[in-house]
Amino acid sequence: MRPENSKVSIVLATYNEKEHIEGMIASLYETIAQPLEVIVVDDASPDGTAEIVAGLDYPNLVLIRRKARGLAAAFHRGILESTGDIIGWMDADMTMPADVMRQLVHKLDEYDIAVGSRYAEGGSDNRHPMRVNSSRLINWLARTVLGGGIGDYDSGFVAIRRSVFDCVTLIPYGYGDYFIEFLYDAYKSGLKIVEVGYAFKDRAVGISKSAPSLVSFFVTGMGYIIRIFALRFRFLSWRR
Repeated sequence: MRPENSKVSIVLATYNEKEHIEGMIASLYETIAQPLEVIVVDDASPDGTAEIVAGLDYPNLVLIRRKARGLAAAFHRGILESTGDIIGWMDADMTMPADVMRQLVHKLDEYDIAVGSRYAEGGSDNRHPMRVNSSRLINWLARTVLGGGIGDYDSGFVAIRRSVFDCVTLIPYGYGDYFIEFLYDAYKSGLKIVEVGYAFKDRAVGISKSAPSLVSFFVTGMGYIIRIFALRFRFLSWRR
């Protein structure tokens, strides 16, 4: 069950999400009990995403407008502005269900970190086979090199106790690779991590921010691989 008397802050990082953002926010307020704070960090979306959010009327709905772009940096900014005892972050494109976020929050009576996982029991990944196979390869590499037994190292769908930041820092650069580093540091700090399986479905409208082209898809994947080995080298260096 949800930790007693806890306030939940959910951070959504947006860029061109006008088709999804209103429905995503509504589903969070319908699914997660008060006290709830939803923080939308918009990276200067030219499609009017921020204006849609500004016109909504929900308690503790916060809009932050940034001129810069960057997923990890946007989540980091939202986390800094949050006031909840529990903090969650997730995509705003309806691929990550609000009901699963509620389940993650409820796991925090026993765990420090709860991860929405495509590859844990009950999970599935229903994207294009190229993206699924690439993600599985990255996660296999992360488990092999870093350990920890985590099935979905680059999930980016999570709820945590605020106290996690007493042990771990979220490094505000990268795409899914920032989350690999976050989970690895949490694992090495001895924090209790649980994965909750869910069905990930590719976005119905718009273009994925992780793979707008084959070239950027390849470059992003190489960034993940480099960061995985850099993390392992960093830990080995510290032990000497």
